[in-house]
Order: sequence, then C-alpha cells, then structure tokens
Amino acid sequence: MSLAPPIRAALIQLRSGAVMTRNVAEASALIREAAGQGANFISTPEMTNILEPDRPRLKSLARVEAEDASVMAFSGLARELGLWLNIGSLALKGPGEKLLNRSLLFAPDGSIAARYDKIHLFDVDLPTGESLRESHAYDGGKEAVLVETPLGAIGLTICYDMRFPHLYRALAQAGAKLFAVPSAFTVPTGQAHWHVLLRARAIETGSFVLAAAQGGRHQSGRETYGHSLIVSPWGEVLAEAGTDPGIVIADIDLAQVDLARVRIPALQNDRAIGLTVLKPGRAIVT
Repeated sequence: MSLAPPIRAALIQLRSGAVMTRNVAEASALIREAAGQGANFISTPEMTNILEPDRPRLKSLARVEAEDASVMAFSGLARELGLWLNIGSLALKGPGEKLLNRSLLFAPDGSIAARYDKIHLFDVDLPTGESLRESHAYDGGKEAVLVETPLGAIGLTICYDMRFPHLYRALAQAGAKLFAVPSAFTVPTGQAHWHVLLRARAIETGSFVLAAAQGGRHQSGRETYGHSLIVSPWGEVLAEAGTDPGIVIADIDLAQVDLARVRIPALQNDRAIGLTVLKPGRAIVT
C-alpha cells in the first residue's frame, strides 16, 4: 500500500477571455483562495492565459514560453505559496509558425518540474461541410509525460486526450496514480461525454482524475461546459463545479489507488493481442 500522505487537491474553474492580464489576475486570486483552504496541489484549465477563438489574433498575442508574462507570474505564485501548481495549459508561440498548447507543472520552489504539449489535436470534417483543424494552428506534442513528485506520480494530459484511453493506460502502467485533464469542453460534447469519459479513465486505470475546466459564456461568445471534476479510482465523483468560475477541493489518499488496483487488477491482467479479420462469404480452412 502507498505511504504517501493525503493530498488536498483543488481545481480552479475559469472563464478566460482575450486579455491575458485579467485572466492571470482572476486565476491567481482563486489559486490564493484554494491555498488558503489548505490545497497543496492546484490545477487550472486548458487555455488559462488566453482563450481567443480568432486564431490570427491569438497568434499575434502569443509569446514564447520564456517571454510569456503568465509563466513568470505563476512561477512566482507557486514559490510564494509553496505548493505544486499545474497550469493546465497555455497558448504559447512555438519554434515555427504554429502555437503550442502546453501544460506546465510548477514545483513549490517555482521551478518548472514538467512540460507537456497536447498530443491529440481535434481535426474533423462535419456533416454540415464545416471543417475544424486544430492542427492548422497548433503543433502537437510527441511524448507522454509522467512526473514523479512527493505527492505521487502525475500523468499530464489535456482535454481531447481523454478520448484516447491507451494514453492513460500507458501512463498508469508506467506508475501514474493521478491524472491532470485540464479542459475547455464545448457544451454539447460536455453534456454528452464529459462525465462518462473522465469516470471511465479513472475506473479503467484505477487512478484519480483531476479535470479543471473552463465554464460559461466567454467574452468572445463561446460557451464552455464547466463542471470541473475530481474522480476517485473507483469512479466516484468526489467534487464537482457548476458553470461559474470558482474552486472545487477534495482530499485524496493514494492508498485508494492501490486498493482499486488490487480489487480490479486490469493493468496487471492486460495482454498484447493479435487481430484476425474474417471476411463474410469466405470459407475458413482449418
């Protein structure tokens, strides 16, 4: 069984807009409030620094990590409060023409303990004829990231990643006991899939899932689902937000991860499989 001490985890729900200074100020105030309630691990949503659907304007506002004012602000805040701070994701200028959707984990001394660039990008051709291409604006990440911390091993993921269970399985098999899933889900997909997907990722890996979300109607008119969730390894919702900005907090005991994985040893019982494709109408010769 795990000997790690209980964790007080807090999720910050935001309604980010196009003004970075305002977004950082609002996030920082809620982070301070959560720290005042005893949180020692805090996570914010996808696009914490800026949420701007106009991609040319977003590209004009984005900065490289070393020059992004929000990175410096959150580093200082983690150091001041002495806690682990996962800034769910930031829109940053990449090395080429595209942006990066990057998650940063700050250690209690303010240093960056880990970086993760969102791997799975949402590219879709809709029945209406509309085509959405996240890959036109962003470079996708190439590697999954698992961070060993005194609080436990944390797998970093972002939003659309949650639809790819093999990512979570690989991280869990490598030792992850908690998953950060910062998001900015739309309302229709949130109503249909948000709770189901997050609970499934928790159950199938026997892990805690911490999903901080954007919520409500943003300055641009875009509406996000909210409902930031903390889910136990058994699939129970331990804490849930509504649609407004705010905080949800839950105490986490990693011994529950060990217990869930003993009760349902799916990670142990996993097997590599072959695949046989049978074509109808053809005789099978034995």
